[in-house]
Amino acid sequence: MKARPVWALYVLIVGLALHNVVMSQLWRAGVRGTALTVVAAWKDVLLVAALGLVIWLRRGLPFKSTPGDWLALAFGVLVVLYGLVPQSWLGGGATHRGVLYAARHDLLPVGAYFLGRGLDLTEAERARVCRVVITVAAFVAVVGLVDAYAVSLGWWRQSAGWFGDQLGLRYRGLSGLPENFVYNQGNNVIFRRLTSTFLSPLATSYLLVTALFFVPLRRRWGWPVALLLFDALLFTHTRSALLALGVGLLVLAVSRRSARPALYAAAVVVVALVFVKGYDQFAPRAHFTRAEVVVQKQIAQQHPGTSNDPTSANESSTSEHLASLRDGADAVLHHPWGYGLGNSGVTAARTHVEVKAGESTYTELGVEVGLVGALVFLAWSLALLRATLRRPWLGAAFAAVLFLGLQTDVIGVPWVAVTVWALAGDSA
Repeated sequence: MKARPVWALYVLIVGLALHNVVMSQLWRAGVRGTALTVVAAWKDVLLVAALGLVIWLRRGLPFKSTPGDWLALAFGVLVVLYGLVPQSWLGGGATHRGVLYAARHDLLPVGAYFLGRGLDLTEAERARVCRVVITVAAFVAVVGLVDAYAVSLGWWRQSAGWFGDQLGLRYRGLSGLPENFVYNQGNNVIFRRLTSTFLSPLATSYLLVTALFFVPLRRRWGWPVALLLFDALLFTHTRSALLALGVGLLVLAVSRRSARPALYAAAVVVVALVFVKGYDQFAPRAHFTRAEVVVQKQIAQQHPGTSNDPTSANESSTSEHLASLRDGADAVLHHPWGYGLGNSGVTAARTHVEVKAGESTYTELGVEVGLVGALVFLAWSLALLRATLRRPWLGAAFAAVLFLGLQTDVIGVPWVAVTVWALAGDSA
């Protein structure tokens, strides 16, 4: 098959890494509302067009289906069906806009998977994709480190309207910016986290974790690049990502039957523990505004008794994550048929309806497409994990991403959903 749109995958890998910062600056320049929504849809249009072109080019060619294909189709069909069922039948309260947002969110890895499946990359193309991922990650790391130390928090506050006015995400504690933009120890002094072009320490950390498994350490430039990415990952101050890196390295050790990745995993845990514990000693500092201090005091009163120690199980962020995971699991178990699309996570928050479950990929899917839908997604994920382990570095990256899904909406980061699932589809 000739003229395959492999270029579209390159564009998505690069473009999705730059998407948030470009959209926020367009908003700041005055491109807002429907106009910015149309511009922001470039990624969806490109993915659908590339997938359609692949299907057209493959017509008439032999295609051997796999269990992963059928599970992906089953999950996609469930998403579409739950999007068509009236919300009143399921007990949900999502708006029509919320249903469309959720359908795009849930179907993104499905579309990326079949794009990768249909591209049928050659070894040279696969190597080129890996180089693009590494280059993008190195760029994101450098930009993030420079930004954290050289760009003031006040400058970013002027772009906060993109989150609130454009995306509908109402944040209270940092003049409209996401609260996780900084690390807060409970006083007026706060510490910047590396957010880079994603404008999010979490999304940035997920890219860095994924890319670290792509770096060939045997190359002359391998170790310098790996250390750069790991350094940037530390400055995101994202403990779940650091733990996921360790889990991925252990998977790599088992799949390769080598002790070296396990030693790297132990080193990651030790360095991460020391770094996170002493972050306030060397991290770039910033301060709350007077209005933000008032809001912070109100927030502190709502969460009494929590610790500011990042290594404590009672730390405020950790407590919130555990509570969210527990509440989401309870919602799925007590309402196993699901509430319908648009009733969980960021989608529900953006459309201002009750959030039935948040953060964990699996509980969010369970709330939206029912327990059966979540189990189908899990079965599909395990089938892809088995397929990706044929290339141990990719299997380790996929395992790390699945682990992150326990605590966060990992498919809600388009770069991860497209890059990782497209390469998983290629491996299938």
